[in-house]
Amino acid sequence: MRAGLVLAAAWLLAASGAGAQAPVAASTFATHCASCHGADRLGLTGPALLPESLERLRRPAAAETIAKGREATQMPAFGEVLSKAEIDALVAYVYSPPAAKPQWSDAEIRASHVIHRTRESLPDRPQHKADPLNLFVVVEAGDHHASFLDGDRMERIGRMPTRYALHGGPKFSPDGRFVYFASRDGWISKVDLWSFALVAEVRAGLNTRNAAVSGDGRFVMVGNTLPHSVVVFDEDLRLVKSIPAVSRDGASSRVSAVYDAAPRRSFIVALRDVPELWEVSYDPKAPEIATGLVHDYRLREGAFVPGFLNPRRTPLDAALDDFFFTPDYSQVIGASREAGRGQVVNLDARRRIADLALPGMPHLGSGITFEHAGRRVMATPNLKEGVVSVIDLASWKPVAQIATHGPGFFLRSHDATPYAWIDGMMGARKDTLQVIDKRTLAIAGEVTPSPGKTAAHVEFDRRGRYALVSVWETDGAIVVYDAATLAEVKRLSASKPVGKYNVGNKITREAGTSH
Repeated sequence: MRAGLVLAAAWLLAASGAGAQAPVAASTFATHCASCHGADRLGLTGPALLPESLERLRRPAAAETIAKGREATQMPAFGEVLSKAEIDALVAYVYSPPAAKPQWSDAEIRASHVIHRTRESLPDRPQHKADPLNLFVVVEAGDHHASFLDGDRMERIGRMPTRYALHGGPKFSPDGRFVYFASRDGWISKVDLWSFALVAEVRAGLNTRNAAVSGDGRFVMVGNTLPHSVVVFDEDLRLVKSIPAVSRDGASSRVSAVYDAAPRRSFIVALRDVPELWEVSYDPKAPEIATGLVHDYRLREGAFVPGFLNPRRTPLDAALDDFFFTPDYSQVIGASREAGRGQVVNLDARRRIADLALPGMPHLGSGITFEHAGRRVMATPNLKEGVVSVIDLASWKPVAQIATHGPGFFLRSHDATPYAWIDGMMGARKDTLQVIDKRTLAIAGEVTPSPGKTAAHVEFDRRGRYALVSVWETDGAIVVYDAATLAEVKRLSASKPVGKYNVGNKITREAGTSH
């Protein structure tokens, strides 16, 4: 039945000009792929295979995965079963949009929710000897696993499989006990960091941008690009509320970013396709800020709390692709990929208060702050140009444009170190990270962990003594450097470790890392 629907959709696809091979590819998909990825391509035991889910996977890599399979997963090799032409047609098929736009309703969200371990079954103390606040969570994209490192001994003390293609940094409960992962195809997973056990899961959408955990630990908000929505869950991932990502004038939008503003007791949401910024309060004492019907939420104590978890809208001149909070969380520094400039939005006044001189495409989600010459500044890498922009947070004026080897994705530091580390992973020197002296804003040194291999994503231990760097390859590594001398201390093998996240730095909102 569902395979028949896929075939029908493929014929419609072919009729609309998507290619004469679509019906054949749909038949191939129904025979070899639907049992794991779903006849509707929304995913089952395997991930969703939709254009939105595959946007970071190049087509040649997708063809290679079909032909050779993927190690340490259930994905088999089809190179001896399917011809090159059949594989190419299959790749074209999964990168084509379905005839009907996929939907994911509240009923489907609720049906996907699973509690793997009850609160009562979890241990009452850590089951390892590591400092829980100096623990690193490492996302290994090569074989879809998460590793857990002791940040004092720099040793791997646990490892577990994850959902396919985790997207966006994992988020932590305020006490550091739990970590929440978001996968590109919408799965949110809660893991206990005392026992490295999976606690709960839910599918929030079909293509997810990122997730955030409230400062009080009661809520998890998920931003989706498919469907266009933000979804609020309780701490055990039970559905609380879905909010369509629709502007005041009715235009639908993908969600570009969701972050927690803990001091404000609210989530901040940026919409990719419409010029609005939302503040969604989770403060039960907040005044009524709803722009429509009031939605009540019953707390565990049994009391109804009206008038929160509703968006408060700030109109903008341009939609934001990403944003960064000032240290007091009163203002947002945002940028659009199309606008070519940055803007400062005051969350209390609910309006733009300044423009920023930010060349190229700043990656504000990876920005940091630090003290320079007696003033607090913000620094951001750039996805298009080899430059780190430094902005004075009082005057909003540029302090410096620091030339680097090439466009970079991650900038990291720590209050305990005078250095900030920047990669050049999208330039010719992608194997080398440069070290910026925060006192002089000059390049003070560089490291090349593995010549010829991509190096990226620095993260410091909670005390700022060590800097951990990813060799971003399937046969990659986590390389530990002395943060003061830049000398290599240790390296651990890892399968494309795209990110490493220190519990203590994240839950204390350390200035040198993203929040």
